[in-house]
Amino acid sequence: MPINIPDGLPAIDVLQRENIFCITRSAAEHQDIRPLRILLLNLMPKKIETEIHLLRMLSNTPLQVDIELMRISDRPSKNTPIEHMEAFYKDFNAIREEKYDGMIITGAPLGQVELKEVSFWNAMKEIIDWTTTNVTSTMFLCWAVQAAMQHIYEVPKYLLPKKISGVYSHKLIRRLSPIVRGFDDVFDAPHSRYAEVRREHILATKNLVIIADSDRAGPYIIASKDGRQLFVTGHSEYEPSCLLDEYQRDIAAGINPDIPENYFPNNDPRETPIVTWKSHGNLLFSNWLNYYVYQLTPFKNQEIGQRIREVPVKLS
Repeated sequence: MPINIPDGLPAIDVLQRENIFCITRSAAEHQDIRPLRILLLNLMPKKIETEIHLLRMLSNTPLQVDIELMRISDRPSKNTPIEHMEAFYKDFNAIREEKYDGMIITGAPLGQVELKEVSFWNAMKEIIDWTTTNVTSTMFLCWAVQAAMQHIYEVPKYLLPKKISGVYSHKLIRRLSPIVRGFDDVFDAPHSRYAEVRREHILATKNLVIIADSDRAGPYIIASKDGRQLFVTGHSEYEPSCLLDEYQRDIAAGINPDIPENYFPNNDPRETPIVTWKSHGNLLFSNWLNYYVYQLTPFKNQEIGQRIREVPVKLS
């Protein structure tokens, strides 16, 4: 099945060149099937890049997926053309009465900022609360993990002594969880962040379980016991050059960053990075769509709120 993309979205040209099956929304509307409605709240500065990264991951499934894009405010984006934002992004007021099968909330470059000091923190809390009644399953990525865990579970965010950046080894803690079905016992994933949520606080929270962990990078995949909230602290959606681009950007900004760990052959930034995380990343997103979204969601979107209240599911 294809992934359904808004007509004219730049990502469609990139995905079609990669032989990824995607169709425009106008074409999908002529098919007699209800696709999964997935809402993407994109908090990253380079929104088109992030769209492409995540749409690649969501396309690796036999399920038909209908993508909608959301922004948290109507302030102009410094790194994305205003025409793109106006054409493809909705604000919260435009969708607050809607029901979605799944939602992804991205990270944001705010790791060094206290949550209460974030300009859109109140709006973020309102959206997180809204997901509990209007979305079957929500995937939080990187900074969004820190935000949601603080707001929902009072799990604190801690600033790291220095930025963690690189590709790290992880091990499965709960091998039978559907979200890691098909994973190897040990696998790699990229991380790039200035803050963390700590293992001891997660373990002390009754509704949360750690599914995959790293000795160096900390808890990686965490889920609520009913599968309605999935927390991914790293970036399995990253392309091969993402950490390189961030490293070069930090150098240009005069930050004097460490070389991303376990990323360049021989730890040499002149070498081409070797990708070791894509297979598990594709499984992560396809498992989420299948087990945490498709298997839980009702046929009619209008019934999502009722389904959430009535069906106790343990997916962790």
